[in-house]
Amino acid sequence: MTKRFARAEHVVLCWLATVDAAHRPNVTPKEIFAEIGDGALVIADIASARSVQNIRVNPAVCVSLIDIFLQRGRKLEGTAGIIAPDHPDFARLTAPLLAMSGSKFAIRHVISVRVERVSPILAPSYRFYPERSEEELQRDAYRAYGVQPAGA
Repeated sequence: MTKRFARAEHVVLCWLATVDAAHRPNVTPKEIFAEIGDGALVIADIASARSVQNIRVNPAVCVSLIDIFLQRGRKLEGTAGIIAPDHPDFARLTAPLLAMSGSKFAIRHVISVRVERVSPILAPSYRFYPERSEEELQRDAYRAYGVQPAGA
């Protein structure tokens, strides 16, 4: 899925930030997304009317991919485009998305992001407690969220 951008098995949502014509921000979770090649990410539009509308006005976007238990990830900045079902690349671009979702959701459009900048996202704990291991920080996150790792 997002091999270059984050640890795919732990990133279950990405957050897409867009801006409308009046410069009002919109940030929404997206659960169907995939890295498709060098510097490109596709996101399924399954209920993203405002995101699609905003991208048509202003294609600059920011996507956050975060492993909530490691409390780290990547911030992707880039330029997005909207790929409609009648576009010649629609089937190719939806293939990895359909592999994730099956027939669970209808994909109305593909939001294609050309990633121009990748930055790390780290929880403050990484900076304030550098002596703590990632495993310790992860255990703290499990405790804070009241969950346990699968198989524990």
